[in-house]
Parts: sequence; structure tokens; C-alpha cells
Amino acid sequence: MTRSVLYTSSPLLASKTPVWRSKFIVAGLALGFAVLAGRAAWVQVLGNDFFRRQGEVRFARTLELPANRGRILDRNGLLLATSVPTPSIWAIPEDIERDKVKLAQLARLLEMTPAELGKKLEDEDKTFVWLKRQVEESVAQQVSALGLKGIYQRKEYKRQYPEGESAAHVVGFTNVEDRGQEGMELAFHDDLAGRPGSRRVIKDRLGRIVEDVGQQVPPVDGRDLQLSIDSKVQFFAWQKLRDAVAEHKAKAGSVVVLDVQTGEVLALANYPSYSPARRQNLTGAQLRNRALTDTFEPGSTMKPFVAALALEKGLVRPDTPIQTAPGRISIGGSTITDAHPHGVLTVSQVIQKSSNVGTVKMAMQMAPRDMWELYTQVGFGQKPQVPFPGSVSGRLRPAKTWKPIEQATMSYGYGLSASLFQLARAYSVFARDGELVPVTMLKAQGPAAGLRVLDPGHAQAVRKMLHMATGPGGTAPKAQAMGYSVGGKTGTAHKQEGRGYADKKYRGFFVGMAPIEQPRIVVAVMIDEPSGGKYFGGDVAAPVFSATVQQTLRMLGVQPDMNVKPQVVVDAVEESF
Repeated sequence: MTRSVLYTSSPLLASKTPVWRSKFIVAGLALGFAVLAGRAAWVQVLGNDFFRRQGEVRFARTLELPANRGRILDRNGLLLATSVPTPSIWAIPEDIERDKVKLAQLARLLEMTPAELGKKLEDEDKTFVWLKRQVEESVAQQVSALGLKGIYQRKEYKRQYPEGESAAHVVGFTNVEDRGQEGMELAFHDDLAGRPGSRRVIKDRLGRIVEDVGQQVPPVDGRDLQLSIDSKVQFFAWQKLRDAVAEHKAKAGSVVVLDVQTGEVLALANYPSYSPARRQNLTGAQLRNRALTDTFEPGSTMKPFVAALALEKGLVRPDTPIQTAPGRISIGGSTITDAHPHGVLTVSQVIQKSSNVGTVKMAMQMAPRDMWELYTQVGFGQKPQVPFPGSVSGRLRPAKTWKPIEQATMSYGYGLSASLFQLARAYSVFARDGELVPVTMLKAQGPAAGLRVLDPGHAQAVRKMLHMATGPGGTAPKAQAMGYSVGGKTGTAHKQEGRGYADKKYRGFFVGMAPIEQPRIVVAVMIDEPSGGKYFGGDVAAPVFSATVQQTLRMLGVQPDMNVKPQVVVDAVEESF
């Protein structure tokens, strides 16, 4: 039988509840609601910046609108570097569809292993990660066809270099972020880069843009850069240099072509080179712009400067005889020799035959400071004033430190160092009738004013000596160019190794100008470590000079100043070191 309970008769209900307790409970509830309301007001109205930011992180994005990098053009408006739109693949790791088959296909398309892809998707940033930048359009289409959730594409700009290896050392290249790394891409990065814009958008959880937020900032494209380089001259010079390096089994080589009227660099080529579009496994030997960064002892190419200074000082005339027999001279306990004894030579013949003894006898009549001042005036020992990264100053010690034997060796190019670029510019003093031309890598608008260094008559006299050096009996008949008169000087120098010189390692070079009466261009050629049996500058460098002169003058529209007829070129007379 169920026992009934009368709750109304419970003594607990019969007890009287204090009024303060009920008021306390009501007050507590009211206070709780007030705190919640205050907190809501703070979150929603007063202190909502933090929460808005957190919300925006989850749905708002600032998209960078990349600026189109400026083009690099040659002097004729032909493209040396340009940017083209290209897709890049990115992902939202937390949204990725974990389909192993599709992910394996994606990894294969992006040329990575599934493990490498997995590591990228485990990145700390769960909202954005690059998978691969700047892929081919066909790859992007195949990635899109996979239909993988959380995988997206973005348009970027990729740099292309139509001239490839031939102009690589001039133009340089950019990295994947479109920042200049070498050459003109680096030197003029700020002008070429422009300024990126931005776009603030709201995206849904699938990465789709829902709406724009705020004002869009448009990008400012970079400015185009027009160089002084002629891409056709550049390619031809590089091609001839490449062939010469291969023929003579050389280590490397460089060519500089300078327009002496405007000071423009028409070509600056190096070999070995590289393709700016394919830069995997590159070495320093490929990347180095040897014409500007490498220095060497210029050897016999310094002799015309000594002859010019002797003329300036009134010590000699072009026909002044100098006794060079017996083909050697002793200074300070050291003996300087000629490759072949010549007996009595005129000053002109000293340059033609490249006599060390004759040159030293002229030099030792002058004060060391006089030689140092002329060398300095034509640019030796000073960094070239061109906006190019890595250019060097070479070495020219102060005259007060020169010993007699050092003054003697410096007269024929030992004891100082210079780059091929410096050497080419220095020879403009002979091509410009005693004026040193300022050089530029950018297209000039007209002739450049030169700096007077030598008397015009003396510069012209040396130019005739240089013409003799390329003729019969000279050291460089192989420098002769079909249809154009030329002049120049050979150089052959032992390479330094440690504190001494290597017995069988040489650099052969040739620096000259054409046409000889009214020169338009100076061309300098250097072949490093020829090992094919020939190493004199007249054998390895002069032929490159000859071919480059012919091609360049034709492209510039310079009329031939000689009758074009078949010529038989005899072997060069061995030059002195």
C-alpha cells in the first residue's frame, strides 16, 4: 500500500524565509545580467577592434596587385628582358581535400614528391602556403582539372630574356620575387620594379571572392630601360668569342665594343655564360662579368701610353732611333729582354715590334710621377663610372713607392692591373685625338664631350704606330679587317700564381680601333689561358677583333675606307711580354 506524503505539511515549507536572501538572489541575477550586457556592449560596440581583426583574419584578405616590371631594351628598341603573366599555385592547408590519389597527381605535376607536398601543407600558416611559383600554363590547367578543394592559382609576372646567353652578363636576372639579382636588373631595380597595388576583399571559406572592401590601390608599372647595347653586335661578338675560346681550348674570354663618338658600350660579352631562364647549378665562373670584375696585368698594351708620354714631354719624335741591341737591358739587378733582338728601332717601330727594351729606355727618361699621372688620367686604378654591380678599380700604386725596376716593368704592363673595360676606355684617348671619352651603358642622345689628356698631334702619331702594328712586320696582322683600316696593340702576359707567375699560363689580348683615320669604335678582346698551342694576343685575340670590327662597322653604317680584296694574312711576329 502506497504511503502518501503531504508536502504542504513539510516543516521546511512552513519555515519563514528571510527577505534579505531573496533580495540577494534577485540582485545577483540582475548583476549577472548587467555584466553580460556590459560585456556584450564592450564586444559589440566599445572594444570590438580585436574581435573585428580576428573575424577579418578568417574571411578578409588583402590581395597584392603586382606591378608589371619595366622592359629592358637595346639601343634599337629590341627586347632584352620583358615580363609575361604566369600562374602560380597556392593552397589553404586547412581546406585541402585529403584525397591521396589526387594529391599524388598534384605532387607529380608540381615536380615534387608526395612527402615534400605533405610537408608544405603542414605549414604553420593554415590559411596560405605557396606550392609552386611561376609554373607553365599547361601545368596550371592540369592542376585545375584535378578539382582539388583548397588549391588555388594566382597570376604573377615571370621574366623572359630573348637574347639568352649572349647578353646574360649585361642584363642579369631577377629572382622569383621579381627582384633584380645581377646586371642591369640589379643596378636599376628601383626604376624597373614599379610599385605594387592592393585590393581588400572578403572571401568565403572556399576562397571565392564575395565582395571588395575599401578602396583599391592600383599598381604603378616600372619604367622601361633602354641600354646602349646593340643586341646584334652583342650576339656576334659573343659568338666569335665563344668560338675562339673553344678553338684555343681557353678557360674564358671577354669582348668590349665601345662607340668612341658617344661613349656608348655597344657590346660587353663574356664566355662562359649562362641562360637567365635556366639558372640551376650555376657556378661563379659562369655568373662573373669578367670584362668588369676581373683584373689582369695588361702587358704590352701599355706601351703606346709610354710612347705618347715621351712625345708629350718632347723626349722623342716618332722617328727618333732607339738602340735595342743586344735585346736586353739590366735595371737594379734584373734583366729585361725582348723576344727577338732588333737592333736600332725608331719609336714607331718600338710599338710596331713591341720591344720591351725600347719601351723601357723611353720610360726611364721620365719621372715615375709623370707615368703615374698619365695612367691615372686615362682611368687606371679607378673604378669605372658605370652603374654596374661588381666593377673594380684595378691596382695602380702611388708613384712615390715605385722602384726603378718597377717603373721599368710598368712601362710594358707588369706591376699594375686593370679590367678589359678600363683598357678599352683608355684606348679611346688615341681614337679621340687625345680626349678620354666618358662611357655609358645607357643609350646616349648624341656625341659625348671628352676630357683632354694628350695633344691631338701626339695622339694621332701614336695611332699611326698602332696601325703599323697591324700591318706587315707588326705583331698583329691577323687583326686586319676586310674593307676597314685598323690599328691596335697586342698583349700577352703570364698569369700570376701566388707571389709569382705561372710558366705556362697566359692571357692574350688585343685592343684596337677602326677606321684608323677617323675611328668610330674601340674593341678590346681578352682570351684567358689559351692552351691549344698558341697564346700570343696576335694569334688568339686579334682574329676576334677583326671579325667584330667588320660586323660592327657594317651595322653602324660606316663606309669602308679600304678597297675590299682578298688578303693573305701572314703569321704574327712574336711579341714581347
